[in-house]
Amino acid sequence: MKKVIIFDLDGTLLYTLEDLMNSVNYALNKYAYPTRTMEEISSFVGNGVKHLLKQALPQGVEDNEFEQCFDCFKEHYSEHCCELTHPYEGVLETLKILKDKGLKIGIVSNKFQSAAEEVCEFYFNGLYDIVMGESEECRRKPSPDGINKICERYGVEKDDVIFFGDSEVDIKTAENASVYCVSVLWGFRDREFLTENGASLFVNNPLDIVDMVD
Repeated sequence: MKKVIIFDLDGTLLYTLEDLMNSVNYALNKYAYPTRTMEEISSFVGNGVKHLLKQALPQGVEDNEFEQCFDCFKEHYSEHCCELTHPYEGVLETLKILKDKGLKIGIVSNKFQSAAEEVCEFYFNGLYDIVMGESEECRRKPSPDGINKICERYGVEKDDVIFFGDSEVDIKTAENASVYCVSVLWGFRDREFLTENGASLFVNNPLDIVDMVD
């Protein structure tokens, strides 16, 4: 039985696309740039919100224009990030079962640390043990920093850890951290894409995770 279960956040525990799209398009519209579709936003996520906005903007946008647009996005998203966002069906029940089994639950996100903490407390209060977001001490994925710090915190070997994520970034993160990776199929990437990017273990439903960690 594994001792520590680590999850990605967006696309694995939380459905966040619509709030992200609305805030991106709010900023793009304000600065007279073309807005983006849900499909486009889905393809841009995974590397943090700064990368998301860089991908959403047209090529050739100057640095000062990007920073203004990024500030606009951040302000809007901070006020509207929980309007349409919600845990995927079965996630809350799964986390509770895992906690009841005595497992440590970690969350590693490319959100900034303060934002990751706020979101996790809002949606998963009492159902996780530690969240690692981007900070000066923790580089964003695919850096292994978040996973490594969780392993150090709980004094576990990498073989005692399993990491669940929905993207190619999560696959690379697990590889860099030398932990088992399972790709979830309800997130922002499909099975074909994940397989092309190195995925070999999959899970179709959050509740199936319970059996995988025994």
